[in-house]
Amino acid sequence: MPTNLTVRTYNTPDHLGRHQVLDPRSLAYRRPYDGQPLRATEWEPRLPVLDQRNLVTQGIRTSVQYGLDDDLDALSSCTGNAATTLLSILLPKAQARAVGLDTDDTAAAEHFAIGLYADATAHDQWTDAVWPTQDTGSSGLGVAKALRDRGLIDQYGHATTAQELCMLLQTGPVLMGMPWHSAFTQTGPDGFLDDDPNWTSSPLEGGHEVCVTALETVAMDDGTLLPDYTVIRFRNSWGTSWGDHGDGRMRLATYQAIRTQIDLIQPRRDGVTL
Repeated sequence: MPTNLTVRTYNTPDHLGRHQVLDPRSLAYRRPYDGQPLRATEWEPRLPVLDQRNLVTQGIRTSVQYGLDDDLDALSSCTGNAATTLLSILLPKAQARAVGLDTDDTAAAEHFAIGLYADATAHDQWTDAVWPTQDTGSSGLGVAKALRDRGLIDQYGHATTAQELCMLLQTGPVLMGMPWHSAFTQTGPDGFLDDDPNWTSSPLEGGHEVCVTALETVAMDDGTLLPDYTVIRFRNSWGTSWGDHGDGRMRLATYQAIRTQIDLIQPRRDGVTL
Protein backbone atom coordinates (compact mmCIF):
# COMPACT_ATOMS: atom_id res chain seq x y z
CA MET A 1 0.00 0.00 0.00
CA PRO A 2 1.33 3.49 -0.79
CA THR A 3 2.48 5.06 2.46
CA ASN A 4 0.98 8.47 1.71
CA LEU A 5 -2.66 7.29 1.73
CA THR A 6 -5.00 7.95 4.64
CA VAL A 7 -7.35 4.97 4.96
CA ARG A 8 -10.38 4.55 7.21
CA THR A 9 -12.10 1.19 6.85
CA TYR A 10 -15.61 0.26 7.92
CA ASN A 11 -17.68 -2.85 8.38
CA THR A 12 -19.09 -3.97 5.04
CA PRO A 13 -22.57 -5.39 5.42
CA ASP A 14 -23.89 -6.15 1.96
CA HIS A 15 -25.99 -2.99 1.72
CA LEU A 16 -23.02 -0.73 2.42
CA GLY A 17 -19.34 -1.18 1.43
CA ARG A 18 -17.56 2.17 1.14
CA HIS A 19 -14.21 2.91 2.75
CA GLN A 20 -12.64 6.35 3.07
CA VAL A 21 -9.36 6.68 1.20
CA LEU A 22 -7.65 10.06 0.91
CA ASP A 23 -4.63 10.68 -1.29
CA PRO A 24 -2.84 14.03 -0.89
CA ARG A 25 -1.93 13.92 -4.58
CA SER A 26 -5.64 13.89 -5.46
CA LEU A 27 -6.54 16.46 -2.83
CA ALA A 28 -4.17 18.83 -4.60
CA TYR A 29 -6.96 19.05 -7.21
CA ARG A 30 -9.41 20.37 -4.65
CA ARG A 31 -11.49 23.24 -6.01
CA PRO A 32 -11.59 25.99 -3.35
CA TYR A 33 -14.73 28.08 -3.06
CA ASP A 34 -14.11 31.32 -4.92
CA GLY A 35 -17.06 33.33 -3.61
CA GLN A 36 -19.31 32.76 -6.62
CA PRO A 37 -23.08 32.94 -6.05
CA LEU A 38 -24.59 29.67 -4.89
CA ARG A 39 -27.96 28.80 -6.39
CA ALA A 40 -30.31 25.85 -6.05
CA THR A 41 -29.62 23.39 -8.85
CA GLU A 42 -30.40 19.78 -9.74
CA TRP A 43 -29.08 17.08 -12.03
CA GLU A 44 -31.51 14.34 -12.98
CA PRO A 45 -30.20 10.77 -13.44
CA ARG A 46 -31.20 9.22 -16.77
CA LEU A 47 -31.76 5.77 -15.30
CA PRO A 48 -34.12 4.17 -12.78
CA VAL A 49 -33.18 3.89 -9.11
CA LEU A 50 -30.63 1.09 -8.77
CA ASP A 51 -30.66 -1.59 -6.08
CA GLN A 52 -27.49 -3.29 -4.89
CA ARG A 53 -29.75 -5.57 -2.86
CA ASN A 54 -32.37 -8.03 -4.14
CA LEU A 55 -30.13 -9.03 -7.04
CA VAL A 56 -31.74 -12.42 -7.65
CA THR A 57 -35.19 -10.82 -7.88
CA GLN A 58 -33.77 -8.53 -10.58
CA GLY A 59 -32.58 -11.58 -12.53
CA ILE A 60 -28.92 -11.01 -11.68
CA ARG A 61 -27.31 -14.41 -11.15
CA THR A 62 -23.83 -13.83 -9.80
CA SER A 63 -23.08 -17.55 -9.89
CA VAL A 64 -23.50 -17.56 -13.66
CA GLN A 65 -22.35 -14.09 -14.62
CA TYR A 66 -19.39 -13.77 -12.27
CA GLY A 67 -18.32 -17.39 -11.84
CA LEU A 68 -19.28 -17.75 -8.19
CA ASP A 69 -20.37 -20.95 -6.45
CA ASP A 70 -23.66 -19.45 -5.27
CA ASP A 71 -25.88 -16.51 -6.12
CA LEU A 72 -25.41 -13.44 -3.94
CA ASP A 73 -28.54 -11.44 -3.30
CA ALA A 74 -26.67 -8.27 -2.34
CA LEU A 75 -23.23 -6.75 -2.84
CA SER A 76 -21.11 -4.12 -1.09
CA SER A 77 -21.09 -2.28 -4.43
CA CYS A 78 -22.35 1.19 -3.46
CA THR A 79 -19.35 2.91 -5.07
CA GLY A 80 -20.11 1.33 -8.43
CA ASN A 81 -23.81 2.11 -8.10
CA ALA A 82 -23.24 5.76 -7.17
CA ALA A 83 -20.76 6.21 -10.02
CA THR A 84 -23.16 4.59 -12.51
CA THR A 85 -25.90 7.01 -11.45
CA LEU A 86 -23.49 9.91 -11.87
CA LEU A 87 -22.38 8.65 -15.28
CA SER A 88 -26.01 8.57 -16.45
CA ILE A 89 -26.12 12.31 -15.80
CA LEU A 90 -22.87 13.05 -17.60
CA LEU A 91 -23.67 10.95 -20.68
CA PRO A 92 -26.67 11.30 -22.98
CA LYS A 93 -28.52 8.00 -23.41
CA ALA A 94 -26.96 7.17 -26.76
CA GLN A 95 -23.44 7.75 -25.50
CA ALA A 96 -24.17 5.75 -22.36
CA ARG A 97 -25.39 2.85 -24.47
CA ALA A 98 -22.25 3.06 -26.59
CA VAL A 99 -20.10 2.41 -23.51
CA GLY A 100 -22.28 -0.45 -22.28
CA LEU A 101 -24.66 1.38 -19.94
CA ASP A 102 -28.29 0.72 -20.85
CA THR A 103 -30.14 3.42 -18.94
CA ASP A 104 -33.53 2.00 -19.89
CA ASP A 105 -32.96 -1.44 -18.31
CA THR A 106 -32.54 -1.45 -14.53
CA ALA A 107 -30.98 -4.92 -14.35
CA ALA A 108 -28.55 -4.13 -17.17
CA ALA A 109 -27.56 -0.88 -15.44
CA GLU A 110 -27.01 -2.81 -12.20
CA HIS A 111 -24.74 -5.22 -14.12
CA PHE A 112 -22.77 -2.20 -15.32
CA ALA A 113 -22.52 -0.93 -11.73
CA ILE A 114 -21.21 -4.27 -10.51
CA GLY A 115 -18.57 -4.26 -13.24
CA LEU A 116 -17.56 -0.74 -12.26
CA TYR A 117 -17.35 -1.89 -8.64
CA ALA A 118 -15.00 -4.68 -9.73
CA ASP A 119 -12.80 -2.13 -11.50
CA ALA A 120 -12.83 0.10 -8.42
CA THR A 121 -11.58 -2.71 -6.20
CA ALA A 122 -8.75 -3.31 -8.66
CA HIS A 123 -7.76 0.38 -8.39
CA ASP A 124 -7.85 0.37 -4.58
CA GLN A 125 -4.12 0.20 -3.88
CA TRP A 126 -4.63 0.03 -0.13
CA THR A 127 -6.02 -3.54 -0.20
CA ASP A 128 -5.47 -6.77 -2.10
CA ALA A 129 -9.18 -7.67 -2.02
CA VAL A 130 -10.73 -7.64 -5.50
CA TRP A 131 -14.29 -8.45 -6.53
CA PRO A 132 -15.52 -11.02 -7.53
CA THR A 133 -13.02 -12.99 -5.43
CA GLN A 134 -13.83 -10.93 -2.32
CA ASP A 135 -16.78 -8.62 -1.68
CA THR A 136 -15.17 -6.27 0.82
CA GLY A 137 -16.15 -2.88 -0.59
CA SER A 138 -14.19 -0.12 -2.30
CA SER A 139 -13.68 3.64 -2.18
CA GLY A 140 -14.81 6.78 -3.96
CA LEU A 141 -11.23 7.34 -5.03
CA GLY A 142 -11.04 3.83 -6.48
CA VAL A 143 -14.21 4.22 -8.54
CA ALA A 144 -13.12 7.67 -9.79
CA LYS A 145 -9.88 6.08 -11.00
CA ALA A 146 -11.90 3.30 -12.64
CA LEU A 147 -14.02 5.84 -14.54
CA ARG A 148 -10.92 7.62 -15.77
CA ASP A 149 -9.17 4.38 -16.70
CA ARG A 150 -12.17 3.43 -18.86
CA GLY A 151 -11.93 6.78 -20.62
CA LEU A 152 -15.36 7.86 -19.36
CA ILE A 153 -14.04 10.98 -17.63
CA ASP A 154 -10.87 12.99 -18.00
CA GLN A 155 -10.51 14.34 -14.47
CA TYR A 156 -11.99 14.46 -11.02
CA GLY A 157 -11.83 17.13 -8.33
CA HIS A 158 -12.47 17.22 -4.61
CA ALA A 159 -14.32 19.36 -2.10
CA THR A 160 -13.59 19.51 1.63
CA THR A 161 -16.05 22.13 2.89
CA ALA A 162 -19.78 22.79 2.67
CA GLN A 163 -19.19 25.84 0.47
CA GLU A 164 -17.00 23.84 -1.91
CA LEU A 165 -19.66 21.11 -2.17
CA CYS A 166 -22.29 23.70 -3.04
CA MET A 167 -19.93 25.21 -5.63
CA LEU A 168 -19.28 21.84 -7.31
CA LEU A 169 -23.02 21.20 -7.51
CA GLN A 170 -23.36 24.32 -9.65
CA THR A 171 -21.63 22.41 -12.47
CA GLY A 172 -22.59 18.76 -11.96
CA PRO A 173 -23.30 15.85 -9.61
CA VAL A 174 -20.88 14.75 -6.89
CA LEU A 175 -19.94 11.38 -5.38
CA MET A 176 -20.23 11.44 -1.60
CA GLY A 177 -18.72 8.75 0.60
CA MET A 178 -20.00 8.95 4.15
CA PRO A 179 -20.31 7.10 7.46
CA TRP A 180 -23.69 5.44 7.77
CA HIS A 181 -25.49 5.54 11.12
CA SER A 182 -28.38 3.19 11.82
CA ALA A 183 -30.73 6.18 12.18
CA PHE A 184 -30.12 6.98 8.50
CA THR A 185 -31.69 3.73 7.33
CA GLN A 186 -35.21 4.84 8.25
CA THR A 187 -35.70 8.33 6.85
CA GLY A 188 -38.35 10.92 7.55
CA PRO A 189 -41.35 11.26 5.22
CA ASP A 190 -39.47 13.51 2.80
CA GLY A 191 -36.35 11.36 2.74
CA PHE A 192 -34.39 13.36 5.31
CA LEU A 193 -31.97 10.96 6.92
CA ASP A 194 -31.20 13.43 9.71
CA ASP A 195 -34.74 14.03 10.98
CA ASP A 196 -33.97 12.05 14.13
CA PRO A 197 -32.27 14.58 16.45
CA ASN A 198 -30.44 11.71 18.15
CA TRP A 199 -28.88 10.30 14.99
CA THR A 200 -25.37 11.06 16.25
CA SER A 201 -25.78 8.54 19.06
CA SER A 202 -27.14 5.77 16.83
CA PRO A 203 -24.69 2.95 15.98
CA LEU A 204 -22.31 3.35 13.06
CA GLU A 205 -23.19 0.53 10.66
CA GLY A 206 -20.52 1.09 8.03
CA GLY A 207 -19.61 3.36 5.14
CA HIS A 208 -21.76 4.20 2.13
CA GLU A 209 -21.39 5.95 -1.24
CA VAL A 210 -24.18 7.99 -2.83
CA CYS A 211 -24.52 10.38 -5.74
CA VAL A 212 -25.44 13.94 -4.76
CA THR A 213 -27.76 15.18 -7.48
CA ALA A 214 -29.13 18.48 -6.19
CA LEU A 215 -28.56 21.52 -4.07
CA GLU A 216 -32.25 21.85 -3.28
CA THR A 217 -32.25 24.80 -0.91
CA VAL A 218 -29.60 27.46 -0.37
CA ALA A 219 -29.92 29.61 2.76
CA MET A 220 -27.62 32.61 3.10
CA ASP A 221 -27.35 35.45 5.60
CA ASP A 222 -25.32 38.42 4.40
CA GLY A 223 -23.20 36.15 2.22
CA THR A 224 -22.74 33.45 4.88
CA LEU A 225 -24.05 29.96 4.19
CA LEU A 226 -26.55 28.70 6.79
CA PRO A 227 -25.93 24.93 7.06
CA ASP A 228 -29.03 24.20 9.17
CA TYR A 229 -31.27 25.42 6.34
CA THR A 230 -29.29 24.42 3.26
CA VAL A 231 -30.33 21.03 1.85
CA ILE A 232 -28.74 18.59 -0.59
CA ARG A 233 -30.49 15.66 -2.29
CA PHE A 234 -28.80 12.41 -3.24
CA ARG A 235 -29.66 9.23 -5.11
CA ASN A 236 -29.23 6.04 -3.10
CA SER A 237 -28.90 2.49 -4.46
CA TRP A 238 -31.41 0.62 -2.31
CA GLY A 239 -34.40 0.69 -4.65
CA THR A 240 -37.42 2.97 -4.66
CA SER A 241 -38.75 1.79 -1.29
CA TRP A 242 -36.03 3.70 0.56
CA GLY A 243 -36.34 7.41 1.34
CA ASP A 244 -38.29 9.56 -1.09
CA HIS A 245 -38.72 7.03 -3.91
CA GLY A 246 -35.02 6.17 -3.71
CA ASP A 247 -33.69 9.65 -2.98
CA GLY A 248 -32.44 11.01 0.33
CA ARG A 249 -32.01 14.52 1.69
CA MET A 250 -29.50 15.90 4.16
CA ARG A 251 -28.91 19.26 5.81
CA LEU A 252 -25.44 20.68 5.39
CA ALA A 253 -25.20 20.90 9.18
CA THR A 254 -25.16 17.09 9.16
CA TYR A 255 -22.40 17.12 6.55
CA GLN A 256 -20.39 19.41 8.81
CA ALA A 257 -20.94 17.15 11.82
CA ILE A 258 -19.43 14.12 10.02
CA ARG A 259 -17.16 15.97 7.59
CA THR A 260 -13.95 14.27 8.69
CA GLN A 261 -15.38 10.92 7.60
CA ILE A 262 -16.78 12.20 4.29
CA ASP A 263 -15.03 12.46 0.94
CA LEU A 264 -16.49 14.42 -1.96
CA ILE A 265 -15.37 13.70 -5.52
CA GLN A 266 -16.68 15.23 -8.74
CA PRO A 267 -15.82 13.25 -11.90
CA ARG A 268 -15.86 15.51 -14.95
CA ARG A 269 -15.87 15.16 -18.74
CA ASP A 270 -14.52 18.58 -19.66
CA GLY A 271 -12.49 17.30 -22.60
CA VAL A 272 -13.64 13.73 -23.13
CA THR A 273 -14.97 12.60 -26.51
CA LEU A 274 -16.47 9.12 -26.75
